[in-house]
Amino acid sequence: MLFNSLTFVVFFAVVLSFYWSMRSWNARKNLLLLASYLFYGAWNPPFAALLFATTAMDFYLGRKMGKVREPVQRRVWLVISVAVNLSMLGFFKYGNFLLENFTWVLARGGIAYKPPHLDVFLPIGISFYTFHSLSYTLDIYRGVMQPTRSLRDFTLAVSFFPQLVAGPIVRAGDFLPQLEAPPKPHEGRFLWGLLLMTLGLFEKIVLADTLLAGSADRVFGYAGPLVALDSWTGVIAFAGQIFFDFAGYSICAIGAALCLGFHLKDNFRFPYAALGFSDFWRRWHISLSTFLRDYLYIPLGGNRLGAARAMVNLIVVMFIGGLWHGAAWTFVVWGLLHGSYLALERLLKAVFQEAAWVENIAVKFLIGLATYVAVLIAWVYFRASSFEAAGRLLGGMFGRHVTGDAILSTRELLQVGIVTLFLLLAHWALRDISLETAVSRLPRWLVTMAWFLMAAAIILTQGNSNAFIYFQF
Repeated sequence: MLFNSLTFVVFFAVVLSFYWSMRSWNARKNLLLLASYLFYGAWNPPFAALLFATTAMDFYLGRKMGKVREPVQRRVWLVISVAVNLSMLGFFKYGNFLLENFTWVLARGGIAYKPPHLDVFLPIGISFYTFHSLSYTLDIYRGVMQPTRSLRDFTLAVSFFPQLVAGPIVRAGDFLPQLEAPPKPHEGRFLWGLLLMTLGLFEKIVLADTLLAGSADRVFGYAGPLVALDSWTGVIAFAGQIFFDFAGYSICAIGAALCLGFHLKDNFRFPYAALGFSDFWRRWHISLSTFLRDYLYIPLGGNRLGAARAMVNLIVVMFIGGLWHGAAWTFVVWGLLHGSYLALERLLKAVFQEAAWVENIAVKFLIGLATYVAVLIAWVYFRASSFEAAGRLLGGMFGRHVTGDAILSTRELLQVGIVTLFLLLAHWALRDISLETAVSRLPRWLVTMAWFLMAAAIILTQGNSNAFIYFQF
């Protein structure tokens, strides 16, 4: 069931109607749990059982950890939770990838081995709900939360349908407290939630799918050499597409949760206005970057063990972050590029420290431009189907193909350029404030008109919409 489908509109309207008409908080939570499993089971019903098995296991292990104080025993329960969760994720998502690489290693040693292909269907959203559930046992082990007594509440926290299949990655410690007491109806919060859902769908359907996806797909799918203009335009189009696609889903999720009285944390804060790569990751997929920071980077030693160890930790963490996105070496290279960017940035900061010229407006502009260009280069590996395709596109971007082909029309070039210009202007104008603050400063008539225009554009372009990109992760 897609947010950008009529089926979801009907489903959400029905859930909202019953939810707010019920007086019993327990009945409303039961409704949300049932709705969440219906939402997930609409894709593939058997995998709803896998979702529940993961949840029930971590609930049980969390209870076990909560009953013991001996560090060794607590660590045993945590290891079981991490091992089982990552094993299931590894089997479904990385099984064939690992077999292919194992076969390649054996072939290098002269051993011919052809393993059977694992005909495994990837459960949608497994990367997200695994981290939802795993955050619970990790936080209990860290001592930052106590185990809940309600299996129903924890199951709802993991499976809550707005954020279930493509994030944000909502930690149990942030969601469970919201289940203790029923939210009160609030007209302003409800309308803001609906506005966010409209904005998210507008970003996905109109901007990502209708205006940008076609150019990105043509450039990345082209098998020949391209001229620099088309190469850069295709990569820029994908940079905008993946932002509007993923941020659009996150905004829809946050808006849907608000309509139901729940608060989910922001997942994007105008990332293309970042000044440096640490700033970029404070703004892009925030729920993943903070998850990796708290549960991987800090336990590895963070920056407590010296600059050199911190740089190694950054590269390791981003390697894992790249692999989390998909079972392909191109994702690994994308992660390693960002890890290298972060390590280089830390080195430069150590060298220049508090130099006054860094605050110069021209220097900030160059830093922002360099950050954006480096992010674009990394996006090539994220989107390309192979290293050959990535190399071909990078060759076009940096002038290796002097006689490359020009496949994009003038309309497509202008379309991508105009959308990207407004995207960058919006990010830089709003980089230091929240979206809610920005909207609150606008006249009500202007917000209403923008809302109407976005809704009209969604209706007019609905047939061009595709599944969200992050569903595959």
